[in-house]
Amino acid sequence: MAVIATTALVAGAADSQIAVPDVPAGPSVGEVAIFYYPWYGTAARDGGWQHWQQNNNAPPTQIASGWFPTRGPYSSSDPAVVRGQMREIAAMGVQTVIVSWWGPGSAEAARLPAVARAARAAGLGVALHVEPYPGRTPALLESDLRAFATSGIKDFYVYDSTTTPDTAWRALNESLPGVRLFANTSLPGKAEKGGFAGLYTYDVYIYDGSSFPRICAAARLRGLLCAPSVGPGYDALRATGDTRVRSRANGATYDRMWHGAVRAAADVVTITSYNEWHEGTQIEPAQAVGAPYASYDGAYGLVGRAAQYAYLDRTAEWVRRYRARLAR
Repeated sequence: MAVIATTALVAGAADSQIAVPDVPAGPSVGEVAIFYYPWYGTAARDGGWQHWQQNNNAPPTQIASGWFPTRGPYSSSDPAVVRGQMREIAAMGVQTVIVSWWGPGSAEAARLPAVARAARAAGLGVALHVEPYPGRTPALLESDLRAFATSGIKDFYVYDSTTTPDTAWRALNESLPGVRLFANTSLPGKAEKGGFAGLYTYDVYIYDGSSFPRICAAARLRGLLCAPSVGPGYDALRATGDTRVRSRANGATYDRMWHGAVRAAADVVTITSYNEWHEGTQIEPAQAVGAPYASYDGAYGLVGRAAQYAYLDRTAEWVRRYRARLAR
């Protein structure tokens, strides 16, 4: 995959400019992409804790997650951390990092250039997860997405897309030729009305993979790309107080979701997530530190250090199975 080594200036909506290294778009089909969150901060590096302290937690010993990272509570502005994360992602066979983006002026926007550089160095493409930040409208997004597309970022996953009228999304999509926007919905008809290139599900509490073949079949009938989201489970209690849980079941939940995506012959498989520690959907390595934190011990029969990396290793296996399925 060719990568252009120059840097383009991306204009923000607030007259700021963000330097984003040129990055390649992912392939049209057979792509595996993973949602990535650059929003963590530490007191030492960022002047205060960011996200780890959510819901009255007190880092570094108490964090807003039911699991504890092997890296400890880290800063997403630490180049060494980001380089290591990108190498882990690439080693699984994942091709694209979908970076959470909360609009111009956000901490995530400020960190995007460094994340893009690290992704490029690891051979990864970059897409954006366009989050529902205050004031987000399709009309205001146009200039930002056009500038990102000029820099080589041409895939955008729009979270909560169904909260905005279809006509507004269609106008945006028609104004951006050569760019792919994916709607966050399981309803192909809704994505089609908005003029989207495809759809993705993201939520791994609501979806268990069994509906993916039906969703993808319906999407193809409308000429849409299907990018269902797989994940290991869901548990956001420590971060948000949400009492809903989808157990990891020692890896069985993740396998079931992947099986659904492979059966569906998904055009793109999206993974929720690499490091959304708040919702417990992360596959980034976690260490066993004792109560109240869970560990990955038991996942796929592994314990100790091997278990810390269990979901990375299993992802690599599923990526191989997925590509073998498409090659038939």
